[in-house]
Amino acid sequence: MSVLTGIDISKSYGALDVLERLNFRVEASDRIGLVGPNGEGKTTLLRIIAGEEQSSGGRIRHKRALRIGYLPQDPPEPGDETLWQAMLRPFAQLRQQEATLHALMGELSRDDVSEERLARYGDLEEKFRLAGGYEYEIEIRRVLHGLGFTEAQFQQSLRQFSGGQRTRAYLAQLLLSRPELLLLDEPTNHLDLAALEWLESALLNWAGEMIVASHDRYFLDKVTNRIWELAFGEIELYRGHYSHYRQQRQARLAERRRRWEAQQQYIAQTEDFIRRNLAGQRTKEAQGRRTRLERFRRDEAISRPREEQQIRLTLQAKQRSGDMVLGTHDLVIGYPDAAPLFHAPDLQLLRGERIAIIGANGSGKTTFLRTILAELSPQQGTIRLGAGVRPGYMAQLHAHLDPEMTLLDALLAVQNVPVEQARSLLGRFLFRGDDVFQPVKTLSGGQRSRLILAQLALKKANLLLLDEPTNHLDLPSQEILQDVLAAFDGTILFVSHDRFLVQALATRVWWIEREALHVSRGGYDAYLADRERLLVAAKPQRQARQGAQQHETRKLLRRQRKEQEKQAARFAALEEHIQRLETRLEELGGAISLAGQNQQLSEVQRLGDEYQRVETRLEQLMEEWATSPAVDNA
Repeated sequence: MSVLTGIDISKSYGALDVLERLNFRVEASDRIGLVGPNGEGKTTLLRIIAGEEQSSGGRIRHKRALRIGYLPQDPPEPGDETLWQAMLRPFAQLRQQEATLHALMGELSRDDVSEERLARYGDLEEKFRLAGGYEYEIEIRRVLHGLGFTEAQFQQSLRQFSGGQRTRAYLAQLLLSRPELLLLDEPTNHLDLAALEWLESALLNWAGEMIVASHDRYFLDKVTNRIWELAFGEIELYRGHYSHYRQQRQARLAERRRRWEAQQQYIAQTEDFIRRNLAGQRTKEAQGRRTRLERFRRDEAISRPREEQQIRLTLQAKQRSGDMVLGTHDLVIGYPDAAPLFHAPDLQLLRGERIAIIGANGSGKTTFLRTILAELSPQQGTIRLGAGVRPGYMAQLHAHLDPEMTLLDALLAVQNVPVEQARSLLGRFLFRGDDVFQPVKTLSGGQRSRLILAQLALKKANLLLLDEPTNHLDLPSQEILQDVLAAFDGTILFVSHDRFLVQALATRVWWIEREALHVSRGGYDAYLADRERLLVAAKPQRQARQGAQQHETRKLLRRQRKEQEKQAARFAALEEHIQRLETRLEELGGAISLAGQNQQLSEVQRLGDEYQRVETRLEQLMEEWATSPAVDNA
């Protein structure tokens, strides 16, 4: 059954055709990965499907009342609400039911209890319970904790958050709203490994359909079962996850090349026959072949398979380093006058190793690289580089690039080579012609990454320190970089959330957990096993802490319950006292009237004084009743 269908979807911006007559279908249970080079229209297609942008041609059909949820790369500016208030939005209808129930409960506590009112309350309460009314706050906490938010941040204004935190908050709100079709544009940006793993688990349990544009290959392998490739304004559909798509795509491309080359051979041979025989004895045969060739070119010929331009990257060390590239002793990483980020055991990095550094955001990974480069001093201990070590650094935020320099000047600042040699190198990284005179500040994230890779290629370092090297690179460039790093003849120490890269490249993993650096004697799989063992070993302590917390929580709840019971008892006694005084006022009013009729003036005076005292006391009790917590909770 089709959930959504795109028919001849086209999009143009002026003379620029971005999408050309795309046809696609989203079926039930589809989990689609949307891939393709940067700038090919993936975001545009998602916006059209989401109804955020109009297509220039074609139409979208979907099942009646389809609820679509869309996560843009750059969510809109938030209002003044807190994180918690934003998370309550998807539950507006549920909270309205909750308010109705509270109001009805208040009526039942103040007025006579009728069978009709009791039945209405029971019906509403059952609907509320079945809709998750007693669990929605627990669900909010589960999602926010999973995406890396702390309880302390729940009441913070969204305006106080960074761009990455706002994107995570928007994602949390989207997941809580439970749309039928989920559209995600680079959802793994700004997530550390723990949050990535949580999101993967959440999406694997997602009940609806999904289209996700992502550069995270491991993520696409985990959560997708179909791939749409968008390139040259056209869409190609593949079955299976990302690794299946790579195999199928290579096979398709090889088959298209084979068919096109066979076609070209047929055309060349036919043209040669026509040329040799058009004016000879076989003129009619040559004319017939020419007619068939023209028909073939018009109706059957296929175009040359198109392929995106790719960077041509090679990295080679200028000289060989010593066997021991880096060593540490008694090392503590952190900033001056601040708490330590982590302690490290004595480490050794050997020539030829490729070590991945893994850890949560803010755990100290980038700080560690900067400390190795002597940009920061360790809080304690020493770091020593081995003989002949020549480091090259790729910063995550590209902070080492001068924004005012041109691309050419930025490359020549590394090494003053002839201009033609520098331009030739930049051309291999897809900077051609006048591109080399662009200021660095005008480049996109992916273009800056390519420029830094060109600098590393020119520097010929033998120790590469790479901080999130695949950030901003499209999938083909990530794969090329991965192959080049695997063939590099030096040593690599790299920080990455790209688990596909870590799994393919790392010979060992250094990982940061609970303010300590741990060493795995193997790649990504060994790291996963070591981390699991650490978690299991820490489980009794964690359970003890949780048990203590639960014990304190139960004590607090018992105290609160007892206090509520006391308040309820006081409230009931107060109401009973008020009722007695109101009854007494009615009695006194009748008695005063009767004494007046009998001309008993002294009795009228006595009863009047008592009436005034009772009325004053009743006013006091009514004021106390109005401010009672039991009234507030009703």
